Amino acid sequence: MMIRLIQFSIFILISISSAQTITTPVGTSISTQEIKHLLETQMKANGTPGVSMAIINDGKIVFHTIIGHSAPGIPMSDKTIFEGASLSKPLFAFFVMQYVEQGILDLDTPLYTYLPYKDIAHDDRYKKITARMVLSHTTGFPNWRDENGKTGLTIDFEPGTQFQYSGEGYQYLALVLQKLLNTDANGLQKQFHKQVAQPLGLEITRYIPNIINQQHKAQAYKNGAWLPVTNQGNEEFGAAYGINSEARDWAKLMIAWMNKKGLSKEGYEQLFETNTVLPEGNQNRASGITDITLGFYKGVFPFGNVYGHGGNNNKRFTSLFFMVPEQKWGAVLFTNSSYGEQMGIEFFQYLMTTGQ
Repeated sequence: MMIRLIQFSIFILISISSAQTITTPVGTSISTQEIKHLLETQMKANGTPGVSMAIINDGKIVFHTIIGHSAPGIPMSDKTIFEGASLSKPLFAFFVMQYVEQGILDLDTPLYTYLPYKDIAHDDRYKKITARMVLSHTTGFPNWRDENGKTGLTIDFEPGTQFQYSGEGYQYLALVLQKLLNTDANGLQKQFHKQVAQPLGLEITRYIPNIINQQHKAQAYKNGAWLPVTNQGNEEFGAAYGINSEARDWAKLMIAWMNKKGLSKEGYEQLFETNTVLPEGNQNRASGITDITLGFYKGVFPFGNVYGHGGNNNKRFTSLFFMVPEQKWGAVLFTNSSYGEQMGIEFFQYLMTTGQ
């Protein structure tokens, strides 16, 4: 830890802020300088080289700050891009709901009727799996098939009966969409750009990185060492893990969700309604998060319902966003270290108590 403190004791700070204070979800105020100080303190303590954060008040970005380094000796800029990891999931759920509203996909039709899946054909229980189960993590699939010494895809319980977080389900559903649209991974990326990114004004948010993503992507920092830039030229549509973005672009997305863009009122009701209750002992409950909707974690607080998700790609890039649509309030944080989710949770908890 001492080595990290020395290495990151000097920070280059760029901030883009139109307000000197921001309003918290509980109605108190906090200065932007205090937020910057909190972030710098967290970064020094845990050895995070770079952070991009944005905060939304009343449906507008009122604070955006970029702190630290994107690579050895290279300061962060407003063009630095991060892997969003599992932030991919709620965005993919939103994308899927567009096809549900178009009548192309049904949430409760078994997916095998659209596309038989040879990877799990040995277990007939997979024929019960639906898009709703995928998006609410009740398929019975593990997170990834190679975890815990296993080889090959398995089902751990009767689909639809309990919660188990799974990226595998999201990847299956992406293949189903490709089949329904008669396209491949790159074609699905093009549809995402046409239906989501372009209409909502997302400038760099992509599942399959392009040249701009590659040129401006941060390097990850893990276990005291900088890692080579990866995920370049990836040809798989990473519905569960592949999103590339940064805080300001993601804040635009949250504002679109708050303003009910891209789906009907009924579509948003389905997107945000509880589908699964997290089991007792689930680690997210410690932060007040109790439910899973279609792609989002959800918590019920006195000031409103909080929706969000964390991202963790093998502790190389980590991130977190949370929003209160009723208040049109939100925050998002990206890092190129192992500590983004932890920092985001600590920041949220800090906001809940400041000024009280």
